[in-house]
Amino acid sequence: MLGLLLAPVSRAEPPTNVQIEVNFLLGYIDGSRCEFYRNGVWHEAKEAQVHLRDKYKYLLARNLINTTEDFIERAATESSFSGQPYQVRCNGGETVASSRWLHDELVRLRTLEPIRIFVCKAYSSVRERNEICPSNKRNPRS
Repeated sequence: MLGLLLAPVSRAEPPTNVQIEVNFLLGYIDGSRCEFYRNGVWHEAKEAQVHLRDKYKYLLARNLINTTEDFIERAATESSFSGQPYQVRCNGGETVASSRWLHDELVRLRTLEPIRIFVCKAYSSVRERNEICPSNKRNPRS
């Protein structure tokens, strides 16, 4: 029994689709050119992305991320330190909750991905398919 208590805890990776979606959202943050409000200070997009990636890694190591929504809720909604909500402001526009901003982008991603897959499969010529579907550029015979 004591051996079970001392056994190392295994870290389970979230499903591949979750890893892809979270990495997409982190890239979206990084490329957004938006400002991110955290603990009373506005930060550039790159700083926010690095901070949220670190939180994601921390939560992954504790098996606390099973869905992309877990990432948004546990890493990207509020400060673990102060409890203050994270905010996003793009192009001098209105300030919105980071959780809403990321959730909206996740919905957009999930809506567009099936369309892209359908379009990619529908193209009959390899040349056309490669122009629309970058993943096919590595293997033009597919």
